[in-house]
Amino acid sequence: MDKFFIITNSDKDCNLEITRYIQNYIRKKGGSCQIQNKSHKNLQGKYNYTDPADIDRNIQAILVLGGDGTVIQAARDVVDCGIPILGINLGTLGYLAEIDRNNVRMALDALFNDTYEIEERMMLEGGRSDGEPESQQVALNDVVISRTGSLRVVTYQIYVNDRYLTSYKADGIIVATPTGSTGYSMSAGGPIVAPDAKMMLITPICPHTLNRTSIVLDANDKIGISVGNGRAIAESERRKENQEAVAGFDAACSIPLWSGDKIEVRRSDKIMRLVKISKDSFLEILSRKMSS
Repeated sequence: MDKFFIITNSDKDCNLEITRYIQNYIRKKGGSCQIQNKSHKNLQGKYNYTDPADIDRNIQAILVLGGDGTVIQAARDVVDCGIPILGINLGTLGYLAEIDRNNVRMALDALFNDTYEIEERMMLEGGRSDGEPESQQVALNDVVISRTGSLRVVTYQIYVNDRYLTSYKADGIIVATPTGSTGYSMSAGGPIVAPDAKMMLITPICPHTLNRTSIVLDANDKIGISVGNGRAIAESERRKENQEAVAGFDAACSIPLWSGDKIEVRRSDKIMRLVKISKDSFLEILSRKMSS
């Protein structure tokens, strides 16, 4: 491949020094390289880093400069383009941004020589069960439902394929993909799962009961999470229940919830295509992260 688009986290490359270096190197090798035309801080609308309409259709790979968080948000922006992403880490070792700044030339040479692999990562989609279009989102890492408002504990009713499974009294609930298993879910006590696995994880955040167990489900299951005791409540009565929550998809958007509201999450038909150049396995990267 020789046609690239660069998405840069301007907080990590303030003067675009590394971005311009990569662009110049690509051009010297006879390739073409387009850079996002505005800082993510000035981007308006629903996108975090890039409006996919700015990306030419002949682009063969998107280079994302930043860290894992930047890769996750960029992946949400460009998922409908179907273009593979290579993460270039400008911070510490990442799971998604596998190339550090010292190995950029090696990575670009590998792209030009077509010596790379493409990994497909499953994504989640969902929103409020009322089907309101603005509440429907996708996530590469996780969907997090957490309490807001007062400090009282919220009850979450968990349903799988429309059947009641269990409930948690907790600060929140995480529904994670295998990719997201090394993020917030892990911090909350959830298991680490190989990124190519096909499953979903449910992990409570600071549960106030003895039931602290994460639940591992098949990727084809549908998850429902109700706020409160699960009963339908009239709109005028919702706030009186004082069980307020918010659903975040990859921490990129906030969908307000009140008692009686329900979030549904399922595997998305959309996938994230990740360029892998390093020969290091997930377990080798995991071992280095755990020993650092």
